[in-house]
Amino acid sequence: EPSCSLCGQVMWNTAVHAEFVHDHADYGFETPSVKFNWRTIKDKRDAYVRRLNDIYENNVKKAHIDIIRGYGKFTADPEPTIEVEGKKYTAPHILIATGGRPAVPSDSEIPGASLGMTSDGFFDLEELPRRSVIVGAGYIAVEIAGILSTLGSKSSLLIRHDKVV
Repeated sequence: EPSCSLCGQVMWNTAVHAEFVHDHADYGFETPSVKFNWRTIKDKRDAYVRRLNDIYENNVKKAHIDIIRGYGKFTADPEPTIEVEGKKYTAPHILIATGGRPAVPSDSEIPGASLGMTSDGFFDLEELPRRSVIVGAGYIAVEIAGILSTLGSKSSLLIRHDKVV
């Protein structure tokens, strides 16, 4: 689904606007009171992504492409065949969009892990957190830390370091 990348782009654009607002005075613009509303951008972002997902799905249907959701595997059949949830599908062309799910450690593995969320949870936040800690060094972690910080969350980025350099 395109929703994660689209959500990220919308949030990145939101942070860019916040940076522009902070710089307005340097360019001679007076902005006495500019207030950011997380709920507004969340609602508009979610509606935008839903609308685009609907458009994409309708275009796929118009192209006579079947979308089959579930866990699948290729079979040993002579023709290209995939089995999804016990039902077999054969076609000259089969595309598998694997998707993915993050692995969340248990509290016994990492004390307090259940207090956190995955990067997907960022898009479910109902309000801008006053403080945030982002764990990771990948581009998504750095991007989320930058967005949250720019929009007003006191943010920290934690990076694991296995050895001293």
